[in-house]
Amino acid sequence: MTTDDGDERAYLDHAATTVLRPAARDAFLEASAVRGNPSSVHTSGRRARAVLDESLARIASLLDVPRSWVIMTSGGTEADNLALRAVPQGLREQDPSRTAVAVAATDHPAVLATARSLSEGATAGSAGFEVRELEVDGAGSLRPQGIADALADGTVGVASAALVNNETGAVQDIAALAALAREHGTLVHTDAVQGAGHVPLPRWEDVDLMSLSGHKLGAPVGVGVLVARPEVPFAALSTGGGQQRGVRSGTLDAAHAAAFAAALEEALAEREEQSARLRVLAGRLRAGLRDIDPQVRFTLPEDVAQSAHIVHVVFPGADADSLLFLLDERGVDSSAGSACSAGVTQASPVLAAMGVSDGQARGALRLSLGWTSTDHDIEILLAALPESLARARAVGALMRP
Repeated sequence: MTTDDGDERAYLDHAATTVLRPAARDAFLEASAVRGNPSSVHTSGRRARAVLDESLARIASLLDVPRSWVIMTSGGTEADNLALRAVPQGLREQDPSRTAVAVAATDHPAVLATARSLSEGATAGSAGFEVRELEVDGAGSLRPQGIADALADGTVGVASAALVNNETGAVQDIAALAALAREHGTLVHTDAVQGAGHVPLPRWEDVDLMSLSGHKLGAPVGVGVLVARPEVPFAALSTGGGQQRGVRSGTLDAAHAAAFAAALEEALAEREEQSARLRVLAGRLRAGLRDIDPQVRFTLPEDVAQSAHIVHVVFPGADADSLLFLLDERGVDSSAGSACSAGVTQASPVLAAMGVSDGQARGALRLSLGWTSTDHDIEILLAALPESLARARAVGALMRP
């Protein structure tokens, strides 16, 4: 990929934000030219409402759900917050015995931090929730016995696990979680932000709530959806005009809804073809990394269920911050993990939950592919890596006690 200033770069951070799709850009520009507030009753307002309704109906159809299930959000983080904050409170108002939530220990901070905040005691006269973090094995898969133990007493209102882990690419067995949750009347939420367009989405028989984010699909940043069954109760966390089932009041953004619909349609239509293509690219990437550094450790074995678009590795002895900087200097965009932590690189809680020590996790690198990725991106990385890695290991040696 050549940037606007003529530099040739390899963009290998699609898991953070993928490239804007032309169809999504065109849909946004066309919809943004329609004036009016979708809640207004005059002619312009009705036209804006028609754009919004058509876009939301298209999203619902693509996800195979009724239109009323789709709640627009500003992205995956807000969708997760609604699912893990508003729903447990709504459930407890219906059934006071539902005083706990359960979340996968490897989940995105939008899920884990939200759940943990529920345990911080009384808020506005309401008692806190017990948070049960579900253990995973060395491949990032939930332990069935741990799920069964966490749900056994019937107090967990919502159980949540990401469809695809945002750091390692591990694919979670949502159907297995749902089978155990149903035994205890527990609602199931999945953060499908990283999985949509890369792996099959869960069946609606297995989930009650699902979060999606536009900028992972090729839509602009600033739009997402929470898909929720109509019987799921929400506590009112904000008040206003009562839009979207009273869950999220405020003027709805027709232009972003149109862009999201366009990106979602392309991503789902191309999923199988793109997954096969990216699996080939990922194989070439792994082979090249092994040739350059026989010490490289792949976080997930190739026979473990995982999305094709993420290759997560550890280079023993390398300093991760230095490696990222040096690769960036040589035209490679990559990351060490989640890009949702205010730009701060820190020890990975995902790897820690998988039993990887801080020392073993040093030198972690996430390389993620997307719909614009090519062989040339892999070539740029492999050309830049040897010198970058040597210098990052030199820094790592200086930093070791």
